[in-house]
Amino acid sequence: MGASVSFQVDPMPRALRPCATPGCPGLVPTGTTRCQLCETAKQADYRSRRDPTTNAHYKSRGHARFRRLVLARDPVCVLCHDAIATDADHWPRSLRELLAAGENPNDPAHGRGLCHPCHAKETARLQPGGWNKRQ
Repeated sequence: MGASVSFQVDPMPRALRPCATPGCPGLVPTGTTRCQLCETAKQADYRSRRDPTTNAHYKSRGHARFRRLVLARDPVCVLCHDAIATDADHWPRSLRELLAAGENPNDPAHGRGLCHPCHAKETARLQPGGWNKRQ
């Protein structure tokens, strides 16, 4: 009895298109936007702009406790009064301001419960950064 031979058909190669980074001469397959070099540079730039102090705070056990207590106290969004609160917002001062003043940012008195859409709007309005950066 003869051995069966199986052939695996290679999928058709994808068309190449220009990298999305302005000025980059690289070509990338359809379905991706940036070449590996530009993607790595973009990630490095993002990491260099992040504030390590505030980023570490959000991963702490103290912040988890803050979030739990604020959401237990404010189960409904304090701004729209329509949706369930899902985000514990530092208010009236931001986390950065509390840390700079040497105050405990994990004190629930410094927070309020907001739904995600209201939290996103308030953050964009009060702490503009990135695409919404104001000088």
